[in-house]
Amino acid sequence: ILESELFGYTEGAFTGAKKGGKKCLFEEADKGTIFLDEIGKISMNLQSKLLRVIQEKEILRVGGTRPIDIDVRIIVATNIDLEKAIQEEKFREDLYYRLNVFPIFIPPLREREEDIPFLIHHIITKFNQEYGRSVKGCSKEAIHYLKKYDWPGNVRELENIIGRAIINLGLDEEIIEIE
Repeated sequence: ILESELFGYTEGAFTGAKKGGKKCLFEEADKGTIFLDEIGKISMNLQSKLLRVIQEKEILRVGGTRPIDIDVRIIVATNIDLEKAIQEEKFREDLYYRLNVFPIFIPPLREREEDIPFLIHHIITKFNQEYGRSVKGCSKEAIHYLKKYDWPGNVRELENIIGRAIINLGLDEEIIEIE
């Protein structure tokens, strides 16, 4: 499924393939940027195909025989140690060096507690718009508690907790309390 999403497919490539085939995400992102999350978890086969896309600047749809030129900037993210994965032969070294042009390391949330109030403000603003609410913020006690938490799920976990708190607030409540 991931392969057909990334690289598309031709009509008749497999049982259930759409008539006329399907454009891939790389084609949709042509002349733009594609973001691939959790790059360290893709199969070695997909890693080979991705390396080809980067080197040749073309894709080959599943079941296809005609290469399609693409011009795409690729940004990837992972939460695993790719250098360790290379040593364990779970990630291609040549792909690593093709992708590792401008690495940005973002420390886990537990190592940057000073970011938590800003993230909370952003998340509350987002959910206020989504849920039609007017929550103003968190109490000092709640922020202090959230800063001391270990955050194994990083920002996604913080977002889920704030979202859950907003959902559980009464319609007239404007401040998230520690409870």
